Formats: sequence, structure tokens, C-alpha cells
Amino acid sequence: MRTIRIIEHISLDGVIQHENDENFAHGNWTIPYRSPAGLEAVEAAQGSLFDLLLGRHTYDLWSDYWPKAGNSPMANSLNAATKYVTTHRSDGLDWGPVENVGADIIEGIRTVKSTDGPDLIVWGSSTLTSVLLNQGLVDEVVLLVYPILLGRGKRFFSDSADPCELALVSTKSTPSGVLINTYRHVGLLRA
Repeated sequence: MRTIRIIEHISLDGVIQHENDENFAHGNWTIPYRSPAGLEAVEAAQGSLFDLLLGRHTYDLWSDYWPKAGNSPMANSLNAATKYVTTHRSDGLDWGPVENVGADIIEGIRTVKSTDGPDLIVWGSSTLTSVLLNQGLVDEVVLLVYPILLGRGKRFFSDSADPCELALVSTKSTPSGVLINTYRHVGLLRA
């Protein structure tokens, strides 16, 4: 059985959006806070061997970037990982190795999770993270919390997310002020 681990760069007010578009002018907000300690924490959270579980939007953004990112440990590991994509269309899945999880996304993810293989890492994919948490499919959540407030943008949890409980496993800080918090998914929120 595989572990599903969500890893997110997140502002103090819950924003995970990074791309610039007409509705969000604060792309690349993580750049001033990047440090060797932060990269080391990300690499440790991913592990040396992993596969990716991505929503279609994140897959499309990353497939335009990572294959051209050059020869670095991060680029090499992301490019080598099998990408399991939650999508209702099979066109344009060219950044491989890649597999569509199928028309029934929840059942497809359950099937992939039940197989032997490396951990499944979820980056971005704000719609997918809520679905995974609502279905109890997440094992760990790693939040890289930046000391900024963005005010608007895509949030880590959508408004459709069910209340749930996470247990803090570890926390550490980087010299730039980023907190790396690792949580274990406990279940539904206790009343």
C-alpha cells in the first residue's frame, strides 16, 4: 500500500496559487524565501523515489516547465516520476511516464494507492487535495508555511472540503522564516 503525501507551499492565509494570471498578480511569491534548508526539507518530504498524483491543471502547468528545467536533482526526480493524473480527457498527456487514473477518479486513486510502489506526492492540485482529504485517502500533509499574507488566490482547501483533523508530527524552521510542518491525517473533525 502506498502513502499519499500532500506537499504545499502556503501563505499564512492559506493561499497556494503561484501562477500569474489576470486574477492573481502575486505569482512567484516563494522566491524571496527560498533557501538551501527549504530545498533540503522539500527533498526530504518527497523522498528519493516517488510518483506524482496531480490534478489536470497542475499537470499541464508542470509539463510546460519541468521537462525544460535543466539537469538538477529536483527536475530529474520530477521528470522520472510516474505521473498519475486525475483528468476526464486523455489528450495532451505527453510528459511521461504518465497514466490517467480513469473516469472514476476516486476508484482510480484507491487502485493506485493499493499497489506496491513508491509514495504518491501531491503538489498544487487544490481541487484534488480536498477530494483526497474528504475520502480519507491522505496519509500525510507537509505544509511549507511562508510568513506572508496574500489576501486572495487559490486556497489549500476548497469551500467544499469537509472539516477534518490533522495531528502535528514535526515542525522545523528555515533561516528565511518558512515553517515546515508535517501532519498526519487523523480523520473527521471531532465535535
